[in-house]
Amino acid sequence: MSKSSVKGVTIQGVTCAVPRKQLDNQSFLDRFDEKTIADVAKLTGVLSRHVAEPGQTAGDLCFAAAEKLLADLQWAPESVDALIFVSQTPDQRMPATACILHGRLGLSPQCQAFDVGLGCSGYVYGTWLVAALMAAGLKRVLLLAGDTSTQMLDPDDRGTAMLFGDAGSATAFEYDEHAPQTYFDLGTDGTGAQLLTVPAGGYRLCGPVSPRDNTLHMDGSAVFGFTISTVPVLIKNVLEQASLTISDINIFALHQANRFILQHIVKKLKIPADALPINIEQFGNTSSASIPLLFCTNAADQMKSAPTTLLMAGFGVGLSWGAAVFKDVRLQCASVIEV
Repeated sequence: MSKSSVKGVTIQGVTCAVPRKQLDNQSFLDRFDEKTIADVAKLTGVLSRHVAEPGQTAGDLCFAAAEKLLADLQWAPESVDALIFVSQTPDQRMPATACILHGRLGLSPQCQAFDVGLGCSGYVYGTWLVAALMAAGLKRVLLLAGDTSTQMLDPDDRGTAMLFGDAGSATAFEYDEHAPQTYFDLGTDGTGAQLLTVPAGGYRLCGPVSPRDNTLHMDGSAVFGFTISTVPVLIKNVLEQASLTISDINIFALHQANRFILQHIVKKLKIPADALPINIEQFGNTSSASIPLLFCTNAADQMKSAPTTLLMAGFGVGLSWGAAVFKDVRLQCASVIEV
């Protein structure tokens, strides 16, 4: 694992956007019987999810979130030094969705803008990139992370069809020379790349492809095994790096993979249940947006009212993983909007 730390990074605010369309589990009765639906819900914890309409993109959701966030913080568009867009469902092959969003938001020509093609670990990786840019001298950075994963699901695959939801997020980071050190631990195991994959969409498969090649394939048991062996070690390592213990953390913001995995991590590390928020029941697995969605829902009141010591961890597709520890986080704003 790759460890690093950066001083001076603060999180000023977070806004998340979800599609207005919402589906509960009963919406799947035309494809699955009640027992199957109940079994999946018990394992994953998902009871409802927001689903993008045809033509509604992760870029659209992130744009709506960023527009509101800039207004709430009263940040002038020209004051943003960089925009990072993290997603595995970009708006189009080219140009980078970050460039499209740069134009839609009216940011300065001096503002850097680029995409990062990561999913479950993407928010933590994006945060690490923000910290690196600030170490290089940038003052204000927007991290936009989101996915419309439901648009690449096989509706007849019980392992994925009821698990995922769609969302976009915008997080405003600002440099403050007095802010505490932030700690990161990141890693990758590309030998597991095929455990979570959509084969088509790039240039490996050329010409006509089957519909199945454009849908998500997941080896659930292998991904579960990876998660329970990697994430507890990841959390222990980043805590050790920050010279903290489980009891020092106010909020463990973990990627909402599924409820069973989260409960297993809680039990294995003896994390207090009230320190690990879970919202997967209402949003599903929203990939790169799942951690900021926690900031805007279950953890919002605490993070706005008092300085918070925060540990975030993302893990999954890649296979890749990352964790970060922030001390004394206090958000100016956090909200969820429907688009």
